[in-house]
Amino acid sequence: MKKEKIILGMSGGVDSSVAALLLQKDGYDVEGVFMKNWDDKHAICSAEDDYADALSVSKKLNIPLHKIDYTKSYKNKVFKQFLDDHLGGFTPNPDVLCNKEIKFEVFQKYAKKLNAKKIATGHYAKKTIINSINYLEKATDQSKDQSYFLYQLGQKELKNTIFPLGEIQKKEVRKIAKEYGLINYNKKDSTGICFIGERKYNDFVGQYINAKKGKIVSIDGDVLGTHNGHIYFTIGQRKGLGIGARLSAADKPWYVVKKDIKKNIVSVAQGGNHPALFSEKIIVNTVNWISQKPTHFPKQLYAKVRYRDNDKACSVFCLNQNSYLVKFKSKQKAITPGQSIVFYDKNNICVGGGIISKRDIPFLKKTLDE
Repeated sequence: MKKEKIILGMSGGVDSSVAALLLQKDGYDVEGVFMKNWDDKHAICSAEDDYADALSVSKKLNIPLHKIDYTKSYKNKVFKQFLDDHLGGFTPNPDVLCNKEIKFEVFQKYAKKLNAKKIATGHYAKKTIINSINYLEKATDQSKDQSYFLYQLGQKELKNTIFPLGEIQKKEVRKIAKEYGLINYNKKDSTGICFIGERKYNDFVGQYINAKKGKIVSIDGDVLGTHNGHIYFTIGQRKGLGIGARLSAADKPWYVVKKDIKKNIVSVAQGGNHPALFSEKIIVNTVNWISQKPTHFPKQLYAKVRYRDNDKACSVFCLNQNSYLVKFKSKQKAITPGQSIVFYDKNNICVGGGIISKRDIPFLKKTLDE
Protein backbone atom coordinates (compact mmCIF):
# COMPACT_ATOMS: atom_id res chain seq x y z
CA MET A 1 0.00 0.00 0.00
CA LYS A 2 1.39 3.36 -1.05
CA LYS A 3 2.14 5.74 1.80
CA GLU A 4 0.51 9.19 1.92
CA LYS A 5 3.01 11.95 1.22
CA ILE A 6 3.38 14.88 3.64
CA ILE A 7 5.58 17.98 3.41
CA LEU A 8 7.29 19.03 6.65
CA GLY A 9 8.95 22.35 7.39
CA MET A 10 12.40 21.50 8.74
CA SER A 11 14.39 24.26 10.44
CA GLY A 12 17.34 22.25 11.67
CA GLY A 13 16.01 22.35 15.21
CA VAL A 14 15.10 19.41 17.41
CA ASP A 15 11.34 20.02 17.23
CA SER A 16 10.89 19.70 13.47
CA SER A 17 13.38 16.82 13.42
CA VAL A 18 11.38 14.79 15.91
CA ALA A 19 8.22 15.77 14.05
CA ALA A 20 9.71 14.09 10.97
CA LEU A 21 10.46 10.94 12.95
CA LEU A 22 6.94 10.78 14.43
CA LEU A 23 5.32 11.29 11.03
CA GLN A 24 7.35 8.37 9.68
CA LYS A 25 6.20 6.22 12.58
CA ASP A 26 2.61 7.18 11.71
CA GLY A 27 3.15 5.79 8.22
CA TYR A 28 3.65 8.96 6.19
CA ASP A 29 6.02 9.40 3.27
CA VAL A 30 7.85 12.49 4.58
CA GLU A 31 9.64 15.12 2.53
CA GLY A 32 11.28 18.10 4.22
CA VAL A 33 11.47 21.74 3.19
CA PHE A 34 14.22 23.97 4.56
CA MET A 35 13.39 27.62 4.07
CA LYS A 36 16.01 30.36 4.16
CA ASN A 37 14.38 33.64 5.19
CA TRP A 38 17.31 35.85 6.11
CA ASP A 39 20.83 36.28 4.80
CA ASP A 40 22.97 37.82 7.52
CA LYS A 41 26.01 36.40 9.31
CA HIS A 42 25.02 38.22 12.53
CA ALA A 43 21.57 36.64 12.77
CA ILE A 44 20.69 34.05 15.40
CA CYS A 45 19.42 31.71 12.73
CA SER A 46 22.60 30.91 10.82
CA ALA A 47 21.15 29.43 7.65
CA GLU A 48 24.24 27.37 6.82
CA ASP A 49 24.50 25.74 10.25
CA ASP A 50 20.75 25.10 10.48
CA TYR A 51 20.67 23.62 6.98
CA ALA A 52 23.56 21.33 7.87
CA ASP A 53 21.61 20.06 10.91
CA ALA A 54 18.43 19.60 8.87
CA LEU A 55 20.38 17.75 6.18
CA SER A 56 22.02 15.48 8.75
CA VAL A 57 18.62 14.53 10.20
CA SER A 58 17.03 14.04 6.78
CA LYS A 59 19.85 11.70 5.73
CA LYS A 60 19.58 9.71 8.95
CA LEU A 61 15.82 9.34 8.48
CA ASN A 62 16.21 8.80 4.73
CA ILE A 63 13.87 11.58 3.66
CA PRO A 64 14.37 14.11 0.82
CA LEU A 65 15.14 17.69 1.87
CA HIS A 66 14.31 20.60 -0.42
CA LYS A 67 16.12 23.89 0.16
CA ILE A 68 14.45 27.11 -0.95
CA ASP A 69 15.46 30.76 -0.64
CA TYR A 70 12.67 33.09 0.42
CA THR A 71 14.76 36.00 1.65
CA LYS A 72 13.24 38.37 -0.91
CA SER A 73 9.65 37.50 0.00
CA TYR A 74 10.47 37.70 3.70
CA LYS A 75 11.93 41.17 3.36
CA ASN A 76 9.00 42.37 1.26
CA LYS A 77 6.19 40.86 3.33
CA VAL A 78 7.55 40.64 6.88
CA PHE A 79 10.61 42.82 7.37
CA LYS A 80 9.10 45.83 5.57
CA GLN A 81 6.06 45.61 7.86
CA PHE A 82 8.42 45.36 10.83
CA LEU A 83 10.01 48.70 9.88
CA ASP A 84 6.68 50.36 9.00
CA ASP A 85 5.28 49.40 12.40
CA HIS A 86 8.23 51.05 14.15
CA LEU A 87 7.72 54.26 12.20
CA GLY A 88 4.05 54.23 13.17
CA GLY A 89 4.89 53.97 16.86
CA PHE A 90 4.02 50.29 17.23
CA THR A 91 6.00 47.38 18.65
CA PRO A 92 5.80 44.66 15.97
CA ASN A 93 5.70 40.88 16.22
CA PRO A 94 7.26 39.53 12.99
CA ASP A 95 6.93 35.86 13.98
CA VAL A 96 3.14 36.00 13.71
CA LEU A 97 3.22 37.53 10.24
CA CYS A 98 5.93 35.13 9.08
CA ASN A 99 3.81 32.07 9.89
CA LYS A 100 0.90 33.24 7.76
CA GLU A 101 2.63 35.10 4.91
CA ILE A 102 5.71 32.95 4.46
CA LYS A 103 5.91 29.57 6.17
CA PHE A 104 2.46 28.08 5.65
CA GLU A 105 2.10 29.60 2.20
CA VAL A 106 5.44 28.16 1.11
CA PHE A 107 4.76 24.72 2.57
CA GLN A 108 1.39 24.52 0.87
CA LYS A 109 2.88 25.55 -2.48
CA TYR A 110 5.51 22.85 -2.16
CA ALA A 111 2.95 20.28 -1.17
CA LYS A 112 1.02 21.00 -4.36
CA LYS A 113 4.21 20.95 -6.41
CA LEU A 114 5.21 17.59 -4.96
CA ASN A 115 1.71 16.09 -5.27
CA ALA A 116 1.10 16.04 -1.53
CA LYS A 117 -2.14 17.05 0.17
CA LYS A 118 -0.85 17.50 3.72
CA ILE A 119 1.78 19.66 5.40
CA ALA A 120 3.26 19.56 8.90
CA THR A 121 5.32 21.78 11.18
CA GLY A 122 7.16 21.41 14.47
CA HIS A 123 4.94 23.91 16.27
CA TYR A 124 3.60 23.02 19.71
CA ALA A 125 -0.11 23.20 18.98
CA LYS A 126 -3.04 20.86 18.33
CA LYS A 127 -5.79 20.71 15.75
CA THR A 128 -9.28 19.43 16.45
CA ILE A 129 -11.91 18.76 13.79
CA ILE A 130 -15.57 19.02 14.79
CA ASN A 131 -18.33 18.83 12.18
CA SER A 132 -15.79 19.46 9.40
CA ILE A 133 -14.58 22.65 11.09
CA ASN A 134 -10.88 22.91 12.04
CA TYR A 135 -10.09 24.26 15.49
CA LEU A 136 -6.66 25.33 16.77
CA GLU A 137 -5.99 24.17 20.31
CA LYS A 138 -3.24 24.73 22.86
CA ALA A 139 -0.53 22.10 23.04
CA THR A 140 -0.47 19.58 25.87
CA ASP A 141 2.82 21.12 27.00
CA GLN A 142 1.39 24.57 27.67
CA SER A 143 4.78 25.90 28.75
CA LYS A 144 5.81 25.48 25.08
CA ASP A 145 2.44 26.14 23.44
CA GLN A 146 2.79 28.19 20.25
CA SER A 147 -0.84 28.72 19.30
CA TYR A 148 -0.26 32.42 20.09
CA PHE A 149 1.89 32.68 16.95
CA LEU A 150 -0.61 30.78 14.77
CA TYR A 151 -3.80 32.76 15.37
CA GLN A 152 -3.76 34.30 11.87
CA LEU A 153 -4.26 30.91 10.25
CA GLY A 154 -7.67 30.03 8.85
CA GLN A 155 -9.56 27.01 7.61
CA LYS A 156 -7.56 26.96 4.37
CA GLU A 157 -4.24 26.67 6.22
CA LEU A 158 -5.44 24.30 8.95
CA LYS A 159 -7.43 21.93 6.76
CA ASN A 160 -4.46 19.84 5.66
CA THR A 161 -2.00 20.71 8.44
CA ILE A 162 -0.71 18.31 11.08
CA PHE A 163 1.08 19.27 14.31
CA PRO A 164 2.94 16.09 15.38
CA LEU A 165 4.18 17.62 18.67
CA GLY A 166 0.78 18.71 19.96
CA GLU A 167 0.48 15.92 22.52
CA ILE A 168 4.14 15.72 23.57
CA GLN A 169 6.14 17.36 26.34
CA LYS A 170 9.32 19.18 25.28
CA LYS A 171 11.51 17.00 27.49
CA GLU A 172 10.10 13.95 25.71
CA VAL A 173 10.99 15.47 22.34
CA ARG A 174 14.64 15.79 23.37
CA LYS A 175 14.58 12.29 24.81
CA ILE A 176 13.30 10.84 21.53
CA ALA A 177 15.89 12.79 19.54
CA LYS A 178 18.69 11.46 21.73
CA GLU A 179 17.43 7.87 21.58
CA TYR A 180 17.43 7.96 17.78
CA GLY A 181 20.83 9.65 17.61
CA LEU A 182 19.70 12.88 16.01
CA ILE A 183 22.56 15.38 15.87
CA ASN A 184 20.49 18.24 17.28
CA TYR A 185 18.97 16.46 20.29
CA ASN A 186 20.51 19.02 22.66
CA LYS A 187 20.45 22.03 20.33
CA LYS A 188 19.47 25.26 22.04
CA ASP A 189 16.01 26.58 21.22
CA SER A 190 15.98 29.77 19.17
CA THR A 191 14.66 32.81 21.03
CA GLY A 192 14.11 36.44 20.18
CA ILE A 193 13.86 37.84 16.67
CA CYS A 194 15.92 35.73 14.32
CA PHE A 195 17.19 38.44 11.99
CA ILE A 196 18.55 40.69 14.76
CA GLY A 197 20.90 38.10 16.17
CA GLU A 198 23.67 39.10 18.57
CA ARG A 199 23.35 42.80 17.88
CA LYS A 200 21.58 45.20 20.17
CA TYR A 201 17.98 45.76 19.09
CA ASN A 202 18.33 49.55 18.83
CA ASP A 203 21.55 49.31 16.83
CA PHE A 204 19.90 46.99 14.35
CA VAL A 205 16.73 49.04 13.87
CA GLY A 206 18.80 52.22 13.57
CA GLN A 207 20.51 50.80 10.48
CA TYR A 208 17.22 50.90 8.57
CA ILE A 209 15.33 53.88 10.02
CA ASN A 210 16.46 57.49 10.31
CA ALA A 211 15.27 58.25 13.82
CA LYS A 212 14.82 61.82 15.09
CA LYS A 213 15.66 63.09 18.54
CA GLY A 214 12.82 64.24 20.77
CA LYS A 215 11.83 64.94 24.36
CA ILE A 216 11.34 62.56 27.23
CA VAL A 217 8.60 64.05 29.38
CA SER A 218 7.10 63.00 32.70
CA ILE A 219 3.34 62.57 32.96
CA ASP A 220 3.40 65.81 34.98
CA GLY A 221 4.78 67.66 31.96
CA ASP A 222 8.39 68.04 33.10
CA VAL A 223 11.07 67.63 30.42
CA LEU A 224 13.47 65.03 31.79
CA GLY A 225 15.80 64.44 28.88
CA THR A 226 16.20 63.71 25.19
CA HIS A 227 15.67 60.49 23.28
CA ASN A 228 17.27 59.43 20.01
CA GLY A 229 14.00 58.31 18.42
CA HIS A 230 10.61 57.04 19.54
CA ILE A 231 11.26 53.85 17.56
CA TYR A 232 13.64 52.72 20.29
CA PHE A 233 10.98 52.66 23.01
CA THR A 234 8.04 50.46 23.88
CA ILE A 235 5.28 50.68 26.48
CA GLY A 236 6.47 49.38 29.84
CA GLN A 237 10.15 49.75 28.99
CA ARG A 238 12.35 50.48 32.02
CA LYS A 239 15.96 50.11 30.91
CA GLY A 240 17.82 52.36 28.52
CA LEU A 241 15.81 55.53 29.06
CA GLY A 242 18.87 57.59 29.94
CA ILE A 243 17.24 59.50 32.80
CA GLY A 244 17.97 59.28 36.50
CA ALA A 245 15.62 59.18 39.45
CA ARG A 246 14.05 62.36 40.80
CA LEU A 247 14.70 63.41 44.38
CA SER A 248 11.00 63.07 45.21
CA ALA A 249 11.05 59.36 44.42
CA ALA A 250 14.70 58.33 44.33
CA ASP A 251 14.00 54.64 44.72
CA LYS A 252 11.58 54.28 41.81
CA PRO A 253 12.68 53.60 38.23
CA TRP A 254 11.08 55.23 35.19
CA TYR A 255 8.79 53.41 32.76
CA VAL A 256 7.54 54.36 29.31
CA VAL A 257 3.77 54.90 29.46
CA LYS A 258 3.00 56.59 26.14
CA LYS A 259 4.48 57.67 22.80
CA ASP A 260 3.23 60.73 20.90
CA ILE A 261 4.44 60.05 17.37
CA LYS A 262 3.32 63.37 15.87
CA LYS A 263 5.14 65.40 18.51
CA ASN A 264 7.94 62.84 18.87
CA ILE A 265 7.53 62.76 22.65
CA VAL A 266 8.07 59.78 24.93
CA SER A 267 6.11 60.03 28.18
CA VAL A 268 7.33 58.28 31.32
CA ALA A 269 6.18 57.66 34.88
CA GLN A 270 7.91 56.42 38.02
CA GLY A 271 7.21 53.10 39.63
CA GLY A 272 6.29 49.74 38.19
CA ASN A 273 2.78 49.99 39.62
CA HIS A 274 2.03 53.48 38.36
CA PRO A 275 -1.63 53.73 37.18
CA ALA A 276 -0.54 55.04 33.77
CA LEU A 277 0.97 51.62 33.00
CA PHE A 278 -2.35 49.84 33.36
CA SER A 279 -5.26 49.56 30.94
CA GLU A 280 -8.74 48.12 31.18
CA LYS A 281 -9.79 48.58 27.54
CA ILE A 282 -8.08 48.30 24.19
CA ILE A 283 -8.99 48.58 20.52
CA VAL A 284 -8.03 45.62 18.32
CA ASN A 285 -7.88 45.64 14.51
CA THR A 286 -7.19 43.14 11.70
CA VAL A 287 -8.89 40.41 13.70
CA ASN A 288 -8.86 36.86 12.35
CA TRP A 289 -11.42 34.33 13.57
CA ILE A 290 -9.96 30.88 12.95
CA SER A 291 -13.10 28.77 12.71
CA GLN A 292 -15.93 31.28 12.48
CA LYS A 293 -16.77 34.78 13.65
CA PRO A 294 -18.92 34.78 16.81
CA THR A 295 -22.58 35.38 16.07
CA HIS A 296 -23.27 37.33 19.26
CA PHE A 297 -21.38 40.09 21.07
CA PRO A 298 -20.14 40.85 23.63
CA LYS A 299 -18.26 37.57 23.64
CA GLN A 300 -16.76 36.32 26.89
CA LEU A 301 -13.27 34.99 26.21
CA TYR A 302 -9.77 34.73 27.63
CA ALA A 303 -6.84 36.56 26.09
CA LYS A 304 -3.06 36.80 25.98
CA VAL A 305 -1.61 40.24 25.23
CA ARG A 306 1.90 38.77 24.93
CA TYR A 307 3.28 35.29 24.33
CA ARG A 308 4.37 34.42 27.87
CA ASP A 309 1.32 36.02 29.48
CA ASN A 310 -1.34 34.12 31.39
CA ASP A 311 -4.86 34.03 29.99
CA LYS A 312 -6.95 36.97 31.19
CA ALA A 313 -10.76 37.08 31.26
CA CYS A 314 -12.23 39.68 28.92
CA SER A 315 -15.32 40.79 27.03
CA VAL A 316 -15.04 41.39 23.29
CA PHE A 317 -17.35 43.95 21.64
CA CYS A 318 -17.70 44.31 17.88
CA LEU A 319 -17.33 47.95 16.77
CA ASN A 320 -17.43 47.42 13.00
CA GLN A 321 -16.48 44.83 10.41
CA ASN A 322 -12.94 44.34 11.67
CA SER A 323 -12.47 46.52 14.75
CA TYR A 324 -13.19 45.37 18.28
CA LEU A 325 -13.22 46.77 21.80
CA VAL A 326 -11.75 44.43 24.41
CA LYS A 327 -12.55 45.08 28.06
CA PHE A 328 -10.60 43.12 30.66
CA LYS A 329 -12.04 41.93 33.95
CA SER A 330 -9.00 43.44 35.68
CA LYS A 331 -6.55 46.08 34.45
CA GLN A 332 -3.54 44.78 32.55
CA LYS A 333 0.00 46.13 32.71
CA ALA A 334 2.01 47.51 29.80
CA ILE A 335 -0.31 46.56 26.96
CA THR A 336 1.66 47.40 23.84
CA PRO A 337 0.16 48.69 20.56
CA GLY A 338 1.47 46.66 17.64
CA GLN A 339 1.60 43.41 19.58
CA SER A 340 -0.94 40.64 19.11
CA ILE A 341 -3.81 39.80 21.40
CA VAL A 342 -4.91 36.19 21.04
CA PHE A 343 -8.31 34.89 22.19
CA TYR A 344 -9.12 31.52 23.75
CA ASP A 345 -12.30 29.93 25.01
CA LYS A 346 -12.65 28.04 28.29
CA ASN A 347 -11.59 24.79 26.57
CA ASN A 348 -8.17 26.10 25.45
CA ILE A 349 -9.34 26.50 21.87
CA CYS A 350 -7.63 29.42 20.13
CA VAL A 351 -10.55 31.20 18.47
CA GLY A 352 -8.52 34.00 16.86
CA GLY A 353 -6.80 37.28 17.55
CA GLY A 354 -5.73 40.63 16.19
CA ILE A 355 -3.34 43.55 16.46
CA ILE A 356 -3.59 45.93 19.41
CA SER A 357 -3.98 49.43 17.99
CA LYS A 358 -4.93 51.55 21.01
CA ARG A 359 -5.19 51.30 24.78
CA ASP A 360 -6.91 53.42 27.37
CA ILE A 361 -4.85 55.42 29.86
CA PRO A 362 -7.36 56.52 32.51
CA PHE A 363 -4.72 58.22 34.64
CA LEU A 364 -3.96 60.64 31.78
CA LYS A 365 -7.69 61.33 31.32
CA LYS A 366 -7.79 59.64 27.94
CA THR A 367 -10.43 57.17 26.84
CA LEU A 368 -7.97 55.58 24.41
CA ASP A 369 -4.44 56.66 23.57
CA GLU A 370 -3.90 58.70 20.44
